[in-house]
Amino acid sequence: MIQFTENDLKQLAEKGIDKEKVRNQIQIFEEGIPFVNLVKAAVVGDGILKFTVREQKELANKFEEAKKGLSLLKFVPASGAASRMFKALFNFLEAYDPAKESLEQYFERTHDSDLRVFRDGLKKFPFYETIMERIKGKTTNPDEELYLFVKEMMSEEALNYGFYPKGLLPFHNYGEHTATPFEKHLKEASNYAMVDGEAHLHFTISEQHIDMFTKEYAKINERLRKATNTVFHVTYSYQKSSTDTIAVDMDNKPFRNADGSLLFRPGGHGALIENLDEEDADIIFIKNIDNVVVPNAQEELTKSKKMLAGLLLKVQEKAFAYAKRIDDNNLTANIMSEIKEFLENELNVRFVDKYSSFSIGEQIEILKDKINRPIRICGMVKNEGEPGGGPFWIKNSHNHVSLQIIESAQIDMSNTKQVDILKNATHFNPVDLVCGVKNYKGEKYSLLNYIDHKQGFITEKTKEGRPLKALELPGLWNGAMAYWNTIFVEVPLATFNPVKTVNDLLKPTHQVS
Repeated sequence: MIQFTENDLKQLAEKGIDKEKVRNQIQIFEEGIPFVNLVKAAVVGDGILKFTVREQKELANKFEEAKKGLSLLKFVPASGAASRMFKALFNFLEAYDPAKESLEQYFERTHDSDLRVFRDGLKKFPFYETIMERIKGKTTNPDEELYLFVKEMMSEEALNYGFYPKGLLPFHNYGEHTATPFEKHLKEASNYAMVDGEAHLHFTISEQHIDMFTKEYAKINERLRKATNTVFHVTYSYQKSSTDTIAVDMDNKPFRNADGSLLFRPGGHGALIENLDEEDADIIFIKNIDNVVVPNAQEELTKSKKMLAGLLLKVQEKAFAYAKRIDDNNLTANIMSEIKEFLENELNVRFVDKYSSFSIGEQIEILKDKINRPIRICGMVKNEGEPGGGPFWIKNSHNHVSLQIIESAQIDMSNTKQVDILKNATHFNPVDLVCGVKNYKGEKYSLLNYIDHKQGFITEKTKEGRPLKALELPGLWNGAMAYWNTIFVEVPLATFNPVKTVNDLLKPTHQVS
């Protein structure tokens, strides 16, 4: 067992990390994280709901009628820096010298198709005019101009886009102004998360970017307020240092820096379950910062969000009524059977085979446990070959079957049966969640009680030339919500429009017509 030095204990205290937590994490490294056991892909009719146009409208109307008496919140994970988005441009700056070769020679030498797409679409980027203005008159050579253009975007002394949080980059060009994802999320919230002219949004960001976000908000707030007739209440939080995880060497001993201190690493987006747990609202919408749409897709997106929220309210009504009956001890054999059917058919809960052999008291306890949980309604889009997690039925080590969002890294790719199930997936996860985090009495669940800690990830990295193993916490919409009640619903592909690389901004879905 690890023995901590005095300096270690001081370091743990400063980070707010309990030594038992570190010991548990080291145990995870020693035992390894088992691959998930896929039972089958969730498909329409078996794990994924698909509503008719009429049903969608009814659900959206249900939400519209009820929302006046509810508190709504839009929760946006936005801490990602844009560096990965510009990988191709960083590579180009490193590999190309306009004094030594032409662009065509560079393309011939490197076969850099990403840079070719970037060059050919240059005028369509929302930042084109800004940058051309900044480099005006510096060269007449078109090859050097492209080099200067990219350098102006990326270098620390210039715009430094690689350092920017993704949420503050110009994404859409409206002529008189460009809009960032941050602005788009505010505008979007006014369409479905606004009550009595007010909308509440919470962004999880990196602490180093707080000034950038507050400045951007001050710049756009008045224009947005007038355009949407909405007063926005915006709050921010940071990933807590207490959610950092210990790194170990290849023998599972704590990895130490050159100065002897323990190496901790950020725990990944799963750490944000702690930030989410601190928010309090009747309905919480969750969506990633880089997933925004242009105006002509906005109406479809709004309808979809209202439909998901309406479904949440519909199932909550029943769940709350049944939970109250259990608490009031107002149960008959028929009602117990009805509650079990509701849990199975509408909340996708699976019961162990021997459930019927349990005593009535034990059955009531099981029903009570299963109905008193946070509920997440997750939009799923048809699989178009995009990377990302997908909806599956899985079986855990206790033989409990449940619906989960699973990433490919959690699947044993050497197991042909598991790979076949993966290939059968018809839908994938766009991160489009509507969450109910309170019980029928209006009390908030403690979300940290519903995490499957066995659904994290172990990855191999290097530090100062030495190999190490790092631990990522169970993802926010993966293992961090593993024990929630889960419903998957097909949503239109038009609602999913992420920007993973700079060239994604050239897609028609990011061009403001």
